[in-house]
Amino acid sequence: LEKSRKSKEEKKVLRKQLKASHTLLKHEGVCTTPQPTKSLVIANGGLGNGVSREELTAALQEMGEVEKLLMPPHKPYAFVTFRSEDGARKAHANLNGWKLQCGESSITLYLSYVDSVKCKEAASVPLPEGLALVEHFVSPEEEAQLLNVIDWSPTQGDVTAQKSLKHRRVKHYGFEFRYDINNVDKDKPLAAGLPDECVPILQRCVEQGHTNVLPDQLTVNQYESGQGIPPHVDTHSAFEDTILSLSLGAKTVMEFRHPDGRVAAVVLPERSLLVMKGESRYLWSVVFCVRITPRKVDMVPAEAPRAGAPTEPGIQSNLTLSRRGTRTSFTFRKIRHEPCRCAFPSACDSQGAPSPSPGPSLPSCPADAARLEEEYVHRVYSTIASHFSDTRHTPWPRVCHFLSSLPSGSVLADVGCGNGKYLGVNADLVGCDRSTALVQICAARGYHAFVSDALSVPLRTASCDACISIAVIHHFSTAERRLAAVKELVRLLKPGGQALIYVWAFEQEYNKQKSKYLKQIFKEDHGEFSSTNLLSEKSQKSSGEQISDPSCHLENSHKPSDNMQGVSRVPDAHLSVHTNRTAFISQDLLVPWHLKGGKSQQEENPDLFPVFHRYYHVFQQGELEHLCAQVSGVKVKSSYHDQGNWCVVLQKE
Repeated sequence: LEKSRKSKEEKKVLRKQLKASHTLLKHEGVCTTPQPTKSLVIANGGLGNGVSREELTAALQEMGEVEKLLMPPHKPYAFVTFRSEDGARKAHANLNGWKLQCGESSITLYLSYVDSVKCKEAASVPLPEGLALVEHFVSPEEEAQLLNVIDWSPTQGDVTAQKSLKHRRVKHYGFEFRYDINNVDKDKPLAAGLPDECVPILQRCVEQGHTNVLPDQLTVNQYESGQGIPPHVDTHSAFEDTILSLSLGAKTVMEFRHPDGRVAAVVLPERSLLVMKGESRYLWSVVFCVRITPRKVDMVPAEAPRAGAPTEPGIQSNLTLSRRGTRTSFTFRKIRHEPCRCAFPSACDSQGAPSPSPGPSLPSCPADAARLEEEYVHRVYSTIASHFSDTRHTPWPRVCHFLSSLPSGSVLADVGCGNGKYLGVNADLVGCDRSTALVQICAARGYHAFVSDALSVPLRTASCDACISIAVIHHFSTAERRLAAVKELVRLLKPGGQALIYVWAFEQEYNKQKSKYLKQIFKEDHGEFSSTNLLSEKSQKSSGEQISDPSCHLENSHKPSDNMQGVSRVPDAHLSVHTNRTAFISQDLLVPWHLKGGKSQQEENPDLFPVFHRYYHVFQQGELEHLCAQVSGVKVKSSYHDQGNWCVVLQKE
């Protein structure tokens, strides 16, 4: 019996190993070989799914002397070459199916032989001109003093400007930087100047030649582990040339991106000072969290870099992961009172370059709503249809259960069917979608689908036994249009008929469980092969859509929650751009979709993919039930939370 059980376990590991090999070949072009060699590819054992160099090295060195360990950045696999083939054989025999403990996670490794390791070593990108990093600029005592100065508790008559943006806390001194206009109101200084504790630090900056003038504006940002900011360039007309930034509390990685595609990443140790002048201040955009925003680890060199040396996270052999802590940055600037005359007019708002757009506004009338949805929903899906379809493979289990439970021969409609992934679940289902391109994909797959707006479906009243609306209604930009979409579903139903509705939830963490959308923090929205788990090649991307079937239920929750504390409202009703894989900070927002380019384009500029923004209204707990309760002649039969989505089953009376 023991031998039989062991044999089954060995067979299971072998199946997983072969699947990993096929996945590596299909998605990464990595060829494995059945013949033993000195080199192995380690599936699931990469930086891209949370394995650090130190953790992996410790396991490998027990098998034999390691000659080289290559961990490509952002990839869920690694390559190891042993001094002898015997070491590789031992690793192959003992580590296949072995669980490696990485922090709080346990990751199963699968190893296969490779003839050679063909990953290229990437050349380091020089630091941007005008950028300097001074380590240990403040002492631990000064660091503690500065951190104690900031009072994050909200108080009446606060003489600073305090906000919560993108899930980071922000406090302004001297002048408030307004994120809605990307500039400073220079005629309205804040009552509070810079804290006195900052003065000796700034005087030291002048004495050491880092700046010629004392700054008069301070922005304090506090980032918890896993939080970050999108790429940006400080508005030229707002501030003078030099920007000084102190990193306190924890180290992080700041990434600089040049308009031509060059990327340079700098490790910012705690208590270090970053000085940005010239090209680095005016031309290069800045982002925290290298390529993946936000996350709880950074990719950093395993060995301490030389002072001032670039730390570009290209395909290098000495990268590892560094766990994040709470980081507070003190960024000092000098308000500019004259137009900017820098040497970079193409990026300068004072010299004619357009200032960053605050984004579209929420609609104020039906015509505005239709225009917003046309530009930020319909046109986007028409453009990304093929790529979108490539990322939509697996139907969600609870939707499948609903469709499978209906009697054979029922008349069923999928309103907003997308690429038709549910049309194959039940042969009685007919689909419709606003996107002609997606309907054409359905037709090519042999499904019955037609082009239709969800607000006006060309089917007879009371003609359907059941309808589904999966991840559709959250694209309507007003409460009136969302209500109209529900009414249209109800109109189609026969008496006693049922409708299943899914919408994206504001609450991506429910019953103390994070949705997969939040958990997949090692993945940007490229619709690519998932790097969180090498074997999950059919995981869903980019929207509220997930593939798990949780047991979380919402009972008797037919009233919208008023617990919206800490949620930032976008100034002047402008829509903010959501940072993928993060919790939501507003209900109405634009969600980026990164469209993959052709293979040659990717090889030339792998970081430069077109980005499109889709409008979403994410629903609070109870809001969907409240919306449905406004429709006469229908009742909410059941409701639940399914991996970051609010869901209801309606029944027509």
